[in-house]
Amino acid sequence: MSVLDLDAITQESLIAKGGRKWSTFPGSIGAFIAEMDFGVAPAVRQALREIDERDLYGYAPYGLTADLKSATADFCLDRYGWQIPTDHIEPASDVIAAFVGVLTHLTPADTPIVLPTPAYMPFFDVAKVTGRELIEVPMLRSETGWSMDLDAIAAALTPGATLVLCNPHNPIGKVYTESELLALAEVVESAGARVFSDEIHAPVVYGPARHTPYATLTDATAAHTTTATAASKAFNIPGLKCAQLILTSAEDRQTWAQKGQFVSGAASNPGILATTAAYNSSRDWLAEITGYLKGNRDLLTDLVSTLLPNAAYIQPEGTYLAWLDLRGYGLETDLAKHIESRAEVAVTEGRLCGAVGAGHIRVNFALPRPLLTEAIERIARNL
Repeated sequence: MSVLDLDAITQESLIAKGGRKWSTFPGSIGAFIAEMDFGVAPAVRQALREIDERDLYGYAPYGLTADLKSATADFCLDRYGWQIPTDHIEPASDVIAAFVGVLTHLTPADTPIVLPTPAYMPFFDVAKVTGRELIEVPMLRSETGWSMDLDAIAAALTPGATLVLCNPHNPIGKVYTESELLALAEVVESAGARVFSDEIHAPVVYGPARHTPYATLTDATAAHTTTATAASKAFNIPGLKCAQLILTSAEDRQTWAQKGQFVSGAASNPGILATTAAYNSSRDWLAEITGYLKGNRDLLTDLVSTLLPNAAYIQPEGTYLAWLDLRGYGLETDLAKHIESRAEVAVTEGRLCGAVGAGHIRVNFALPRPLLTEAIERIARNL
């Protein structure tokens, strides 16, 4: 793989694959759903061949799940210095399914979800599915960065409430510092609340930013946190359905052992094998892809500055998602629809990320660079 190889990927070849990213809006550049256009690591492809070679079409053998847990623990130790006993790790089909399981089995039914916004769209759906009250707490934005409104979070939290921490934060790309997380932890602990920490984008962070797992901060954060992660975003395998739920509370583990078996049993064999191969044998691939994504991020920053001078934009520190404030162009409703119909670029409507998202769009910049350039040029010509 090389930068030139990725640059040479064409829109026609992506359309021919038939994936959702390129088939949902025919003729448009796919920059909405969070997956990359760069294929997968060789070790992941080989792992998937083993499904057929080993005839692994039945239920996952226990050894397969044990390998997944070991691979997850090794990756977290190497990447973040987080030493996790393997019996603290449970598989799940995806992060959102894990979140529903956590709410259902580990929290009182009448407690709310507190969600810093803008936020990943399915978190809003989880509130509806589980019948929970959802309290949106807008993030604070300065000219140079984002921060949580800790006073507003403190006012929203009640005993047993669940704060959603998305780190790195989808859709704004913020990577929280240790000091920011410690300040948040004081608020959560004082309220007698708990945290669901979505760390699915943690492997895709651009220096000098560094990912700190929230549960590792103190004994208190370990006790009031469940963490969910997956290889799906960083290693580009979201369709294979395998996430990891990390239970750092002994009480949570005891309850999960009694009630969580249907969540833990929902990961697929292809996902388990692919994730294990990603964590164990694909770190060089990840480093190269992250380098390419950093180049894309920097290119996007230049394109926005040059072609969209009325846009407000803070360069993301992690993820391959960008949050663009286009209110300076006088458009606050149906912005994604406007851009798709006139510019033929499919982006995510900001309002789906919370009330604060009006006039914003989320752009996936994990595109071949020529297509990324064309996408922003098309948007600029049609605002």
